[in-house]
Amino acid sequence: MTAGSEEIVVSHLTKHYKKLRAVDNLSFTVHSGRVTGFLGPNGAGKTTTLRMMLGLVQPTAGTATFGGVRYADLDRPIRHVGAVLEASSAHKGRSGINHLRVICSAAGLPRQAADEALARVGLTPAAKRKFKGYSLGMKQRLGIAAALLGDPRVLILDEPANGLDPEGIRWMRDLLKALAAEGRTVLVSSHLLGEMQQLADDVVIIAAGQLIRQGPVDEVLGSMTGLSQVRVRTPQPAELAAALSEQQATVAALPDGALTVTGLDAAQVGHAAFKAGVELHELTGERADLEQVFLQLTAGKAGIR
Repeated sequence: MTAGSEEIVVSHLTKHYKKLRAVDNLSFTVHSGRVTGFLGPNGAGKTTTLRMMLGLVQPTAGTATFGGVRYADLDRPIRHVGAVLEASSAHKGRSGINHLRVICSAAGLPRQAADEALARVGLTPAAKRKFKGYSLGMKQRLGIAAALLGDPRVLILDEPANGLDPEGIRWMRDLLKALAAEGRTVLVSSHLLGEMQQLADDVVIIAAGQLIRQGPVDEVLGSMTGLSQVRVRTPQPAELAAALSEQQATVAALPDGALTVTGLDAAQVGHAAFKAGVELHELTGERADLEQVFLQLTAGKAGIR
């Protein structure tokens, strides 16, 4: 499978439901060749945004385009955009492979596309099993297989790891990274922030329907310097704590005898220790993780308004 370049551009997307602003003037770009994590608290407007992007919900204002074209205006959209907004739904008595072949027939795709997609998601051994016997994780894989049938340049997934065990989550991560490496545009909504930190190249964080932060993961994490800490170990903890307090740093003792320092970076802590004549046995900078940054950025922001 090969793919061309096709960015997603969301521009001033807005959705009002009577007095509720589910999505409020939201703009962001999802770049080709990268995995972008779409993050937000429950009720933040993520699913509504994805549905507007795919033409399933009519926006109050704004647009979403794929390579400059709205989804509704795409010629044979299955070849441009593959999407999974919930676990795959299929006739309970139909096998996985027949479910995909029905889609191929309706979309004018060759039958072998079903076999190729099923193989890509690792469901070939269960190809002839009936859908009613599939686990939730298998249904997720079947949904992704359906999204890949048209060899799309864009893939949009809403909570794709639901129902997957740790091995399945790792498989999902490897698959999405491989798809992005082929030049595809991959947008993934998820509540698994630890997994998103491993998977995503970029993040778009929203709350109450509004954009809170977007950019490369490393850049977003690096911007929250107030959440970063330094771990330090010394046989002279009282002397070091006193020296660091003079630098307006916050020092806390850990159960293992080490100290955590907030407000200074590792080089500044080391310099303060040197000036105070304090011996150090460990000095490690610990940057905030995505969960800490997410909670800080969305703190106090209601999911819906």
